[in-house]
Amino acid sequence: MLNRRKALTLGGGLLGGALFLPACGTSQAAMIRPAGHATQGTLLQQHHGSVLYTGADASTGAAYSVPMPVPQVLTPLESKDNTDIYRIAIEQANVQILPGLTTQMLSYGGRFGGPTIRARTGRRVLVTYQNRHTEPVNVHLHGGHVPAASDGHPTDLLQPGQSRTYEYPNRQQGATLWYHDHSHHTEAEHVYRGLHGFYLIEDPAEASLRLPDGEFDVPIMLRDAQFDERGTLVYGDPRLRNVILANGKPQPYFQVAARKYRFRFLNCANERTFRLRLGGAEMIQIGSDGGLLPAPVIRSDIGLGPGERTEIVVDFSRNKPGDQLVLADETGPVLRFDVTRPVADHSRVPAALRPLAALPATKTNREVSLSFDLSGDPVGLVNGRPYDPDRDDFVIRRGTSEIWRVTNGDGSFGFEHNFHLHLVQFRILDRDSQPPTLDDAGLKDTVPIPAGKSVRLQATFDSDYLGRYVYHCHFLEHSSVGMMAQMKIVP
Repeated sequence: MLNRRKALTLGGGLLGGALFLPACGTSQAAMIRPAGHATQGTLLQQHHGSVLYTGADASTGAAYSVPMPVPQVLTPLESKDNTDIYRIAIEQANVQILPGLTTQMLSYGGRFGGPTIRARTGRRVLVTYQNRHTEPVNVHLHGGHVPAASDGHPTDLLQPGQSRTYEYPNRQQGATLWYHDHSHHTEAEHVYRGLHGFYLIEDPAEASLRLPDGEFDVPIMLRDAQFDERGTLVYGDPRLRNVILANGKPQPYFQVAARKYRFRFLNCANERTFRLRLGGAEMIQIGSDGGLLPAPVIRSDIGLGPGERTEIVVDFSRNKPGDQLVLADETGPVLRFDVTRPVADHSRVPAALRPLAALPATKTNREVSLSFDLSGDPVGLVNGRPYDPDRDDFVIRRGTSEIWRVTNGDGSFGFEHNFHLHLVQFRILDRDSQPPTLDDAGLKDTVPIPAGKSVRLQATFDSDYLGRYVYHCHFLEHSSVGMMAQMKIVP
């Protein structure tokens, strides 16, 4: 029997495996209905003597009772010399997530989730973060090619009351990125409590494609959570996070015109993997972690592990006003699109989007293994060792391209892992010598790895930046107990 701390660390990792072991004292009802298998829209259930919210509406259990908001786009405080300047406070905020209830969260700028920054390729962004929280924090731009001093190294902390300016040069092609806390040992709880937001890089070179834009380009962050009957957020066993949120609302609806939309999906959950399906319309995938694919791909379902992003176009012109289309995960409905009106539409999805550059020659092959030491309290390991910020696990020369085989070493336990590499995107070459899946297409920085399986990837370290960066499991409860390692980029 796993103790409670082990269950907190491993719980979400069990969802893809054969084991569903309860934490000590966990009720049989909780074991039968873990987070990855919870059914939304039900009433309240008992757990550990308290009432847990499990439906989309606390009083009726009705789904689609609230509209899905679109995250606010932050306006620069100042724009000058090819630079946009922002300021964001990291602070507690009382927000309404569940209908009629108030939940205290951590926030960027007092909202859940944080404000969206829309940057441009070739134009620098400076963001000054002020820590008004009672604990040290930092900020990592997930997917960003940034100087080491602005990457949010796990031990480079912003103490309570301090401010710091992060520099994002944006010398990369257009992509859907996100920013989140990365303070070692506390990143999992801080992100779970709300420290996450969109960072969208728009590339002027893509304007000629005429993809849907403006109000028809909609970012949607997906995650799970657990609440008690008062609306208090519960940070506990990942298997009990039974409420799915789309832009911070449970099972919302979103009104759309009968035309094409570009949806940018982010999985900002700590451990949940989504498998998305849309009833009544095609999903045309146009992008992944690192931006646009070479060509659009029609998808019947799309997998999205923690930290991953996908971009799709949905053409609602094939529907009539009054139609309702449900986006669902394997566990149930996530979001409903309500078609309201016809409008003119001059956007398109061209047959060619953005070519992938040819892979350069490589000389270096590396092995990376993600696993747990369960001899006592769980310790995350990379190549058999827990994270040490004073140790350089790999030394990599700037400008080189390398092939890494990343293996999930917990096959006997059935734990999933999810690999994330800082600084650069990579290309998936194969999975256990088999071709990559559709979910692996394009430039990636995060990739799920089932228990006992491996992924071979190629990363090219051609950025301008030197210094220390990390790579780790993006099941954040795993990285927080040491499943992380460090590379040093040298001239």
